Amino acid sequence: MWSAIRLGARYTTTRRHWLAAAACTPLTALAAEAAPAAWPSRPVRLLVGFPGGSTPDLAARVLADALTRAWGATVVVDNRPGAAGNIAADQVAKARDDHTLGVVINGNLTSARLLNPRLPFDPAHDFSLLSLLATAPLVLVAPTGLPGAAAFFAAARQAGTDWNYGSVGLGSVGHLGMELLKSRAGFAAVHVPYSGNPAVLTALISGQVQAALVPPGVALPQVHAGRVQAIGLTGGRSTLAPDVAPLASLGVAADELAVWVALVGPAGLSAAARQRLAGELPALLRAPEARQRLFAAGWQVQAGSPEALRFRVRDEARILGSIISQHGIRAE
Repeated sequence: MWSAIRLGARYTTTRRHWLAAAACTPLTALAAEAAPAAWPSRPVRLLVGFPGGSTPDLAARVLADALTRAWGATVVVDNRPGAAGNIAADQVAKARDDHTLGVVINGNLTSARLLNPRLPFDPAHDFSLLSLLATAPLVLVAPTGLPGAAAFFAAARQAGTDWNYGSVGLGSVGHLGMELLKSRAGFAAVHVPYSGNPAVLTALISGQVQAALVPPGVALPQVHAGRVQAIGLTGGRSTLAPDVAPLASLGVAADELAVWVALVGPAGLSAAARQRLAGELPALLRAPEARQRLFAAGWQVQAGSPEALRFRVRDEARILGSIISQHGIRAE
């Protein structure tokens, strides 16, 4: 009996040693090496293709603060304005450090390639689509000295090409939307691009341009200060601009026009980064503080899955592509 007990103990001990050794085989070691590392492992850079104070910049800063608090890591906003956001978008597409992301607008993902086939990045293949962040309608604004409401469109028709309108650049929703309004209301104002909506508002206040389609977060402070007037709002009534009548009530429908911002990374962004952002970002943006800050900046939170963003890009590309085709708009 004693011998049997000793034999069983020796077998058990030997079997335990064998299992421990098996756990350290080269195959297991390789699997451990292949396991995704924690992300982020260093500061994250958020590229924004518009200047500080613009609505994409404000959204990016709310996002950066929320991620910094949640992760205990540094998230820095890096403004690289120009070309309607395409300069920054191109830098995101070409990033290889796994810690560079971008906050982009509609046009970077939907219309940029349609306007310019020689664009240095391909929106369909060069990005990891991470999440829609927020949306907003657009406010048609004009200098206070011009006629308001429906009379604005009569004055615009009479002015012909003597009037200009501003936008954040070729292919932006502000540009394509104004071309749509021009065709529907029958006026002929000339497009003047700027680096961002703050510059558009400055040009509007100084009289260099007579109209612009801009987000409520940019328009309403100037409207309330009496520096510009709001003519109407794309879409229906909105809590973001409750005192602004829809353009459709003035006889110029523009329900399909809105602006939005999204979070993207380079196509090669690691699975660890994509999984963490997809899993945590929507809840972070829907938290009361982030939601309130975005609303104060003129945005309504619309965070969701990468698939939802992909569908939005697809559907809006059809709408904006139709505007581009109908009005013969090409890269200048």
